[in-house]
Amino acid sequence: MHQKGRLHLPKYVSERLGVSVALLTPVFLGMNPIFGKLAYREGADPFTVAALRTVLAVFILWVFYYLFARRYLFIYPAGLMNCIAIGAVNGIGSLMYYNGLNYLDASIAQLLNGMYLVFVVILTRVGGQQIGIRTIIRIFVALIGVFIITGGMEGQANWLGIGLMLGNALLFAGTIVMSQRALYDMPAQTVTFYVLATMGLVVSMARFAYDLPVFSTQSGNTNYEALLPIIGLAITTAMSRLLMFVSVKGLGSVQTTLLAILEIGASLLMAYIFLSENLSPVQWIGAGVLAFSLLMPTESLTPKHSSPMSYTPFLVRTRIMQKAFEQAFIVDEESKLSTQQINAMRNIYNSEKYTTLELIAAENILNENDTVD
Repeated sequence: MHQKGRLHLPKYVSERLGVSVALLTPVFLGMNPIFGKLAYREGADPFTVAALRTVLAVFILWVFYYLFARRYLFIYPAGLMNCIAIGAVNGIGSLMYYNGLNYLDASIAQLLNGMYLVFVVILTRVGGQQIGIRTIIRIFVALIGVFIITGGMEGQANWLGIGLMLGNALLFAGTIVMSQRALYDMPAQTVTFYVLATMGLVVSMARFAYDLPVFSTQSGNTNYEALLPIIGLAITTAMSRLLMFVSVKGLGSVQTTLLAILEIGASLLMAYIFLSENLSPVQWIGAGVLAFSLLMPTESLTPKHSSPMSYTPFLVRTRIMQKAFEQAFIVDEESKLSTQQINAMRNIYNSEKYTTLELIAAENILNENDTVD
């Protein structure tokens, strides 16, 4: 009943919309390291940049939604918990990203961050599928590319910055994979706002945990010119997250990352124009190897023999199995499910996918039955 009045687009229309939106995502994602570096040049520290850009992005989205689309501010408790989990992971990754960016050139940082596509494939496989030979080859080729890029750095490679950037790539991949489940029954606009709001809380807590001056230069003076690139960073953050979640909803996590990987090219171009950065010949070879690995084909990501229950959260799945055991072997009639409840649970069990609302209904049935004594 909750689906009445909802506009359902044909599948091919949804996919075309997802492709169109996904192609815009790299443009905004590619701007992030450029604005970050410009803010650092004006005296901002990584924690301040991460906190201010996220808080401003949340404020921009909230004002827009409040004025023009208040329906996207509504969220139910289970959906909010999903967004909080995604935002917490993304927030920690954001802290890693901007601290890693502080140690590396923007172009190198974005090349290393491109490893998130490999991590998306790995996490998707961990979610119930075996890793095929082509995926293994792809990972090895990507690692070779990263090794060539880092080995081609002039002087001593900053391994702390490299490690932070790869850690962010892993957590960003987790964000994309986790968001696909949340986006199944929530609008991308709603997920974007509450994920960013959680990110803002996480990075702000980290910022206030350190007694750091705001926008201070080496001479100790305050330089508020760093606000301009941070505002630009907030706008690109809001747009990139919104477009990313819209494309994940329409295309899926892996297809979205395959298109979003074009952000590497966008970052390299903008780093050359605005930051006068350029790669050495050896690093260009490594960038080519990494790009080749990211575009290599992989096996089908659809499980051949998947149970519908594999999409159900672990706690709900455990409760259903427990109730099935009680139904079969416990004699107490008061603790058994009614015929209507059994049919409702059977319909959920036989479904190929579950919305969060359906899982809430299943949990309510189980809880209602448990209280009958």
